[in-house]
Amino acid sequence: MTATTEGTRPPGGPHPVVLRVEGLDVDIRTPAGEVRAVSDAGFIARAGQTLALLGESGCGKSMTAKAVAGLLDPVAHVAGGTAELDGRDLFRMSAKQRRQVAGAELGIVFQDALTALNPVYPVGLQIGEAFRIHRGLSGRAARQEAIALMRRVGIPEPESRVDAFPHQFSGGMRQRILIAMAVALGPKLLIADEPTTALDVTVQAQIMDLLRRLREEENMAVVLITHDLAVVAEEADDVSVMYAGTVAETGPVGQVFAAPRHPYTKGLLESVPVDAERGGSLSSIAGSPPELKNIPAGCVYQERCPLARELCRRERPALREVAPGQKAACHFSELLATDETLEEITS
Repeated sequence: MTATTEGTRPPGGPHPVVLRVEGLDVDIRTPAGEVRAVSDAGFIARAGQTLALLGESGCGKSMTAKAVAGLLDPVAHVAGGTAELDGRDLFRMSAKQRRQVAGAELGIVFQDALTALNPVYPVGLQIGEAFRIHRGLSGRAARQEAIALMRRVGIPEPESRVDAFPHQFSGGMRQRILIAMAVALGPKLLIADEPTTALDVTVQAQIMDLLRRLREEENMAVVLITHDLAVVAEEADDVSVMYAGTVAETGPVGQVFAAPRHPYTKGLLESVPVDAERGGSLSSIAGSPPELKNIPAGCVYQERCPLARELCRRERPALREVAPGQKAACHFSELLATDETLEEITS
């Protein structure tokens, strides 16, 4: 079954669909053979809104984003599915077409700006490259565009810093430079892959504020990859919770967080120490995600799930609608439609 969500909103209106991913499969070549890293994943990103891909490390979030952006490592490849950007399938494009789309229609912000930026070129030259390649601007004109972008993303005194090198900036400033490069040509879609992980809390808030402002000004669709529940609650409109390369649950953030219908989502939310007391025990999800080469035949979450039954071991649950606009891949999602905790449900 294709893992997508439309919700109850019309396809057009104030937030039209910009990116539609359906049935995405990504395989990785290993010495022991191919393994599936992403299986039947799907989601929708809308103009002017943020979709969060949420989950633990290794759940397939970044692999999904790299597949959409065309940046998979040589050992990985898209084995199936579609990724339509404004109705055009990115996976069916030629290499030349993908290069034309990169930057102009699809921008990406990486986790580590120092690695993403070229250390031997001034930042102004790197920001201006998009204008030279896609718009044919002269070096002088591209430099002026770079200065304007640096000012727009909050870098002080851009005229005097446009010729500086990446190592001469702080981590937060480098991340702003990376964002400037990603939005230089006004893309319709921005993929932000854990853009604040390496930054301190104050700078994280500043970077998220910047992304929110640019999203609103440009009416971009943003796909935000994160494992931070607080960031999702604060920044995202919709969320797709991923586990072991699959979409476990998806829907509007407020709805999913208020009434999760997959035990993994509920477990994540219950692990947040909202009312924790000093010396008290904290809730957690026991165990670890399965290795890619040992994904079980039934539900991928069965080994860690307190609701697991024989049916879960035999049959993989389909992502199905469990409430208006909300979908979950669980055979027993109706058991979660209460205010009880997982411990109370299973006791």
